[in-house]
Amino acid sequence: MPTYQYVCGQCDAPLEVVQSFSEDALTTCPECKAEALKKVYGSVGVVFKGSGFYRNDSRGTTTSATPSSTDSSSASAPAAPSTPAPAAAPASTPSASA
Repeated sequence: MPTYQYVCGQCDAPLEVVQSFSEDALTTCPECKAEALKKVYGSVGVVFKGSGFYRNDSRGTTTSATPSSTDSSSASAPAAPSTPAPAAAPASTPSASA
C-alpha cells in the first residue's frame, strides 16, 4: 500500500498516512481538527530492478551490458545503399542430338 503525504492548510502540520488506492483522501487535520488537509505531490524515485527493463535483456543469454562487436560496427557505420546484383547470363543448354 502506498504512503501519502498531506499538509494542513491551517496549521501547516505534515502528515504521512499509509492508505490503499480505494480509500478516500483524508480531509480533517489530526492536529487542529480543521477540514484543510491537502495531498502533497512530489517527484517519485523509480527504480527498475530485475531483468526485462533494458534493451539488451531480451537479446539472448549473454549478460553483458555492452553490445557485441558486430552490433557496434554495423551501428556506427552508415548504411550503404543497396544496389541490385548484375543479372546472371542465361545458362546455355547443350544441343540435343540423338
